[in-house]
Amino acid sequence: MDLNNIQRVYFIGIGGIGMSAIARFFNEKGVHVSGYDRTETPLTRQLAEEGMQIHYSDDVNLLDKDAQLVVYTPAIPGTHGELIWYRKNEYEVVKRSDVLQEITKELFAITVGGTHGKTTISTLTAHILRHSGYGCNAFLGGISANYDRNFWSSDKQVAVIEADEYDRSFLKLHPDIAVLTAMDADHLDIYGTEADMQDAFVQYTANIKPNGTLIAKLGLSRAGELKGDNKRWYHLKDSKANIYATNIRTVDGGYLFDVVEQDWHIHDVKLPIGGTHNIENAVAAITVAHLLGIDAAKIKAAIADFKGIKRRFEYLVKNDYQVYIDDYAHHPEELRALISSARGLFPDKRCTVIFQPHLYTRTRDLAAGFAESLSLADEVLLLPIYPARELPIEGVRSEILAEKITVPVQVIQKEDVLAWVKSNSAPLLITAGAGDIDQFRDPIKEILNGEKVNE
Repeated sequence: MDLNNIQRVYFIGIGGIGMSAIARFFNEKGVHVSGYDRTETPLTRQLAEEGMQIHYSDDVNLLDKDAQLVVYTPAIPGTHGELIWYRKNEYEVVKRSDVLQEITKELFAITVGGTHGKTTISTLTAHILRHSGYGCNAFLGGISANYDRNFWSSDKQVAVIEADEYDRSFLKLHPDIAVLTAMDADHLDIYGTEADMQDAFVQYTANIKPNGTLIAKLGLSRAGELKGDNKRWYHLKDSKANIYATNIRTVDGGYLFDVVEQDWHIHDVKLPIGGTHNIENAVAAITVAHLLGIDAAKIKAAIADFKGIKRRFEYLVKNDYQVYIDDYAHHPEELRALISSARGLFPDKRCTVIFQPHLYTRTRDLAAGFAESLSLADEVLLLPIYPARELPIEGVRSEILAEKITVPVQVIQKEDVLAWVKSNSAPLLITAGAGDIDQFRDPIKEILNGEKVNE
């Protein structure tokens, strides 16, 4: 696969967050880009406005028969008609991870992997490199609020890539700098056991190029097995790490802190977004930037200007009376960090969480952890499980979480969410999940701001 000689590329699942970044990569190179997705979304509308041709029905009469390369997401079932047609007719059909593999071969690659924090760290790292003038090509798993993009290009032969562990995709990447944030159990439908998943993360570090660097969170299990000719350990505040934060203060829903390394430090770093876990994410991004030789003053200025990522501890309403936060959290540890951080920032406000579980297998496998994390709230509303790529599993419903949660909880249907918000007081409201719960963001914001809602 020679990316430099491709003139036409077709995407099956073009509206996915990772797929759309690669589509934008080709589009900005002047390649003809077209594709299929199941439903129209704000992101697919953006792609169409940028010149890509997109349709929303699985129809071989609509696909590009002149495509030189076909890229598909592993979330697309093998029974998809267009995918079958391309394979039957012997087109070059690859996963998006295969394209990223080629990119990491050509560019100086900074990859961010781990079960939590990778979107924030990769986006913040790419933002620091862009804001400071260093430059990079960014392939992100979220929409940067600064640029309203999940991809941007640069003449600098450097790429920042979010390394997705689903379907073992990240094992195709060969980074010069690899960040590893966490190895908690997830995607057990793919890996089978937590041990097998950890094996994959160890292999991820084994793919670091010679003389490359691993930047890993201090305290990871199996840390002694992690590879990389050079290793740097980061942490929120543990002084045993090579780099960590200290003197942490809360300021207007964000934080002020110092970053300390043995021979280097930055005073009064201002992070405008909430979540103590995001301080640790910032420490990881700062470690990358420092390794690249970016000046401390430029790092500080970039972080102070960071507006966050859509659906990552995103403030949609924040005033003296009401705070509304929306977040992509879909794993127990992500929920724990989200809820505990929100409560720490707003300790006097009653906390209500509306959570949509994502995937039947994840809900089944991690039910106890979900219940424990959600019980950190004062009140929980559970939506039915969002199936994504899965078929229902008998006996696996949101009610299995409700039975284990120790605070007031109820399971409600999606059509009842806005009515609940209108008729109940929720001084600190959080919506969380990786499914389609994001459809309620704007209507809830309008209700809380006293605006007219189009239901």
